[in-house]
Amino acid sequence: METKAIDYGTRREIISWAMFDFANSSYTTVVTTAIFNAYFVKTICQGLDLATATFYLALANGLANGLVVLTAPVIGAIADRRGLKKRFLFIATLICVAATIGLSFMHQGMVVASIGCLVIAGFAFGTSEDIIAAFLPEIAPRHKMGRISAFGWTLGYVGGLIVLAACLAYVSWAQSVGQTASQFVPVTMLIVAGVFMCGATPTFLFLRERKSGEMAATAPHPVSIIELVKASREHKDLFTFFIALLLYSCGSTTVVMLAAVYSEQVMQFKTSETIGLVMAVNVAGALGAMFFGYLQDAFGSVRTLAATLVLWVVSILLAICAGPQDRALFWTAAALMGLSMGSSASAGRALVGMLAPQGRSAEFFGLWGLVVKASAIIGPLTYSAATFLSHSNYRVSLVSTVIFFISGLIMCLQVNEKRGRAHAAPLLDL
Repeated sequence: METKAIDYGTRREIISWAMFDFANSSYTTVVTTAIFNAYFVKTICQGLDLATATFYLALANGLANGLVVLTAPVIGAIADRRGLKKRFLFIATLICVAATIGLSFMHQGMVVASIGCLVIAGFAFGTSEDIIAAFLPEIAPRHKMGRISAFGWTLGYVGGLIVLAACLAYVSWAQSVGQTASQFVPVTMLIVAGVFMCGATPTFLFLRERKSGEMAATAPHPVSIIELVKASREHKDLFTFFIALLLYSCGSTTVVMLAAVYSEQVMQFKTSETIGLVMAVNVAGALGAMFFGYLQDAFGSVRTLAATLVLWVVSILLAICAGPQDRALFWTAAALMGLSMGSSASAGRALVGMLAPQGRSAEFFGLWGLVVKASAIIGPLTYSAATFLSHSNYRVSLVSTVIFFISGLIMCLQVNEKRGRAHAAPLLDL
């Protein structure tokens, strides 16, 4: 029987796929990391105590990711079955951009409206993130998946740097002429929306939807979370990795969400200093994703991921020890976080692509998204609870992330990558 050659992506397609990472990084770096989260806690929630404001931020994040958790497997199954990944990606992108524009109208006291915009934007962003990841097994052979995933993540950090540089230039000018955060933060939201839409355009123009309607109609497809979890149990190592992913992502999503809040509240950074810090983290993240991406293809995803989780633990412990007078130590911790952040995210995405059953990538990347988004609920809410119990002591609260990273490392070491890849499907490029 003749074996049909696998139609992997051209160079133009791979670059177009990676451009979505370039585009959506504008949202993560500015909205959820560097600027808006701190603005929400400090300005929009002005008059509320720190623990309450932090809880509201975690609540918005939790609601957004909760919606992704509930819908990701179903959306993934429909996208696979009907060949609609690209269309769903376009719709989710438009919604996220529109909600980000909505954030530009948020000012002091508009807590409920801000939470609403954050929930809509976060849900659409999370959905688009899952769908774009589902293209990876279609455009990359397994022996190159690590470096191609890392290429996307690296380009994402470049995008983050560009938009942060633009925002830093604007914020610095705005502060020099006496503008307040309520005046310059809304403009940064418009910058994000413009970069996101423009940066994603090559993806919609050049990335092909490979699954034809006829082929997609015959694809197996779980239609509920329970069925998808049952299906994943048939692939033991993939399911074990999902548990590890849940644990260590509880730590990483918490750090991303609260980085700017922590730097301003604990380290007493100004907005411009926080942006500069996040830019440095992005540089480290790009280097980490690129370096560890090649290590992943050479030495295996599990070993590479385990090394990055050790790096996470070290960086968090350094951050806990740093005080306002120890800025050099905090910058060192941030650089290490960047290295581990880019590499752990890229390695995790590639590993799912390697272990997922063929022809069902969107479904299992839907589960990947479900796990990551569930962690984005559990991690920040755990941190918020620790903040409340410790009377707003952010350093004590940060210990919760260390526990998550160590637990994730232990589970990660239980994954047998070779067995999992063989069980996923015998492929021509293995």
